[in-house]
Amino acid sequence: MFKTKIAGIGSFLPEKVLTNHDLEKMVDTSHDWIVQRTGIERRHVIAEGEGTSDMIVRAAQKALKDANMKAEDLDLILVATLSGDYKMPATSCIVQSKLGARNVMAFDLNAACSGFLYSVIVADQFIRTGFYKNILVVGAESLTRMLDYKDRDTCILFGDGAGAFILTRAEEKETNVILTGHARAEGQHAELLWAEAGGTKVPFSQAVLDNKSHFMKMKGKEIFKNATRTMAACCKEALESTNTSPEQIDWIVPHQANLRITEAVADQFKFPLSKVISTVHETGNTSAASIPIAFDMAVADGRIQRGQLILLTAFGAGLTAGSVLLRY
Repeated sequence: MFKTKIAGIGSFLPEKVLTNHDLEKMVDTSHDWIVQRTGIERRHVIAEGEGTSDMIVRAAQKALKDANMKAEDLDLILVATLSGDYKMPATSCIVQSKLGARNVMAFDLNAACSGFLYSVIVADQFIRTGFYKNILVVGAESLTRMLDYKDRDTCILFGDGAGAFILTRAEEKETNVILTGHARAEGQHAELLWAEAGGTKVPFSQAVLDNKSHFMKMKGKEIFKNATRTMAACCKEALESTNTSPEQIDWIVPHQANLRITEAVADQFKFPLSKVISTVHETGNTSAASIPIAFDMAVADGRIQRGQLILLTAFGAGLTAGSVLLRY
């Protein structure tokens, strides 16, 4: 079996910013209320006329440059998203065309906010078995287009963006590799966070538009409880399977959903918040994009460095959850 390493990273956040003070003018909320409950101060909004694929291409180009690769070097493009450009074809196919990659496998994966970690785990298997060598893994979302800006339970939380990893086969003696990955799903909790209409069971209709059932809806208290539980469980699996103690971890990069959830997970492991990467104040919840964006920002400002032991963890609609332990 081969091993997988991160060869390059990149991210993209749209120029347009929606602050809490902007939201005060749109819905019954306040800057202080949002910050106190979520830690979010602003979020980015995709430009008019652009799609998720446009953000992906910008993040992917940065990651390819960081890896000193070209699009032609890729064997697989794997896009984690729940807000792709179209119902069909897959957004990954649009990205393949825009990047100029040729003769590559391309598909999308939807595990909501856990999607990026699910995708890293899948890509790791392709590389470990020798099936592929160079894989572009992207998490990207345009969630602001799925929100009801009269529903303060959801519209204050989500933003847009994209983040990318280039995963490649490591040399035999390299130690900066993915060590383990763990994922789970609990479909009995699906209705805690979902967009009910717009699929084949409840297709679009005038009634759907009138009752707004195509927008995301969330039961916040139940999500908080289950998010903390499932993320902690996946982190415990990763640590136990590699005989690693929390003290050995240099950084935790959690899904950037809510600062209070991050604090609760860190507290379960007695892990200092000074070693937890948090960018939620700047980005809001970008779902599948949040971990690679946060990772890239932390590398750019010098916090995350090569050789460090990093634990990634996420939860999402489904409910899904996952963790990846790697040495960067």
